[in-house]
Amino acid sequence: MDDSISAFSPFSLLAAPTRPTGAASVAALRTMLTNSVPSGHSRRAYGKAFDDILALTIRTGQPISRQLFQQYRAEMVDAGLGGSTINVRLSGVRKLIKETRENGLLDPSAAGRIISVPNVPAQGVRLGQWLTVDQTRELLAVPDRSRLKGKRDFAILSVLVQSALRREEAAHLDMSHIQLREGRWVLDIRGKRGRVRTVALPAGAKAAIDDWTRAVGITSGPVFRRLTKSGRVLPGKGLGVWAIWDVVVTSARAIGIEGFGPHDARRSCAKLCRKRGGKLEQIQFMLGHESIETTAVYTACEQEIAVAVNDGLGL
Repeated sequence: MDDSISAFSPFSLLAAPTRPTGAASVAALRTMLTNSVPSGHSRRAYGKAFDDILALTIRTGQPISRQLFQQYRAEMVDAGLGGSTINVRLSGVRKLIKETRENGLLDPSAAGRIISVPNVPAQGVRLGQWLTVDQTRELLAVPDRSRLKGKRDFAILSVLVQSALRREEAAHLDMSHIQLREGRWVLDIRGKRGRVRTVALPAGAKAAIDDWTRAVGITSGPVFRRLTKSGRVLPGKGLGVWAIWDVVVTSARAIGIEGFGPHDARRSCAKLCRKRGGKLEQIQFMLGHESIETTAVYTACEQEIAVAVNDGLGL
């Protein structure tokens, strides 16, 4: 059997998008792909992969096949894209092939030949940036806490560098996520792929949140809100992930550090915890990692929140 998608499959429209029913069918395929993953990041990345492979089928006049998939990979390599970017896009196309197979649009044997095209080899890992204790203190000193925006930005930076939240987690932080357990404050966070974890909230970060929320009268809903230019809080309007990113990048630039983003703040927290003697498995709990390779070395244990690894950062 030919390893390309059958001419009788709606997927064959990828090679002929000008047909009257083509646009609707292609849009349906794209929606099927993006709806198959819960993460907003994954949806955007997989949507980009779909658009790329669609453009390639149009340019070559061929439906997706193993050969075309290999050509797609080769063109990304030739374009100088990083290995991780290439592999994410390849995963998006594989997911598309699997979804068409599961929905009866593609023969399983044909799908198997296409998705067996391997990733490009990893060429090292970017370590990113992280701050020392003194640099972290400088970063936290940037916001003008006499103003509402400064109070909010200080609270954002505090939870990022003291509780290692991802920017999505900070953007979606809700007042209901702040809980008192075992005599200390914690955050109940819903992270990647909907996994829930409990993260200790150090006293300094809790005080920063309290200062901000008291100043604007927030008692429920999103913790971090949008502000008008006049400093008025927009009711119920939580910050987006790019607003969180802007707070971090702008503050870091103010102390002379370029290219420092929210994930670097998260990494700084982990590095500082480790340098202060924090156990790797406790740092794993804090970060919400599930892979041994991600945090390097783990041992089986129970999470300690009464004496948490991020309590002794000295900030």
